[in-house]
Amino acid sequence: MSSAKPAANSVRIVRASGTDVERMAPLFDSYRQFYKQKPDLPRARAFIGERLRRDESVIFLALAGEDAVGFVQLYPCFSSTAMKRMWILNDLFVTPGARRQGAAKALMERARQWALETGADGLWLETAVDNYPGQRLYESLGWKRDNDYYRYLMPL
Repeated sequence: MSSAKPAANSVRIVRASGTDVERMAPLFDSYRQFYKQKPDLPRARAFIGERLRRDESVIFLALAGEDAVGFVQLYPCFSSTAMKRMWILNDLFVTPGARRQGAAKALMERARQWALETGADGLWLETAVDNYPGQRLYESLGWKRDNDYYRYLMPL
């Protein structure tokens, strides 16, 4: 994985395909490690490959030249009340050397465009309560924090 640092606005966003698994897997493994998971590149490669092969997620890559420096992964879901598709923005990651260069913002904008292109009712995401940089980014892009609903989880 490259630690290339793109110049401002030099990042290009592309939709990942099965041919991108090898350059995507190290990014995904780094993302998992950021969330305190043990490194496991073979499983990361298999997981991403399966999502793309089964068309179960949409992944956009941020490229600096040909180096992948970030990604956003969207999972489809549906709103019963709106009777429309929604997209879960589940994963967003930019390599440390490429941060604060516009890659995350470009990935978030591409996710928004994708939601519009697919006629979705909206996008939603969750973030850690102490992820202040992420919260600042999301709010600067027009995302609204939900203060009306609680989130519940049932660990299995």
